[in-house]
Amino acid sequence: MNENQDTQKSFLETVKFDDRGLVPAIVQDVETGKVLMMAWMNLESLKMTLEKKKACYWSRSRNKLWLKGESSGNMQDVHDILIDCDGDTLLLKVSQKGGACHVGYHSCFYRKTNDGKKMEICDTLMFDPEEVYGKKS
Repeated sequence: MNENQDTQKSFLETVKFDDRGLVPAIVQDVETGKVLMMAWMNLESLKMTLEKKKACYWSRSRNKLWLKGESSGNMQDVHDILIDCDGDTLLLKVSQKGGACHVGYHSCFYRKTNDGKKMEICDTLMFDPEEVYGKKS
């Protein structure tokens, strides 16, 4: 089989899900290359993402499918899905509407340290999470 004969089925068969049926997905802005977040996908969320071209993940805390932006409106349009050499990690290249982070930043990686002690904010706040999700009690 040559490279041009690869099918969606062969891609799905290549993905190595862990013993919980999950695979990590790193999410990257297609324009800037900035890493936006990391999430988990199961077979169902991966199939839905491939079909709809909108990022869908598996929420381990809620134990259910999670369409990115279903609560906030901050959807991710998927341009490409890459798989690493071992088949156990995915990379989604997306166009991010609004912030990817549930605390309001463009990226979930919005804090940095230079000395291992202090952290500083290194990203742009895109929305107020209390306005989007309501106050946490």
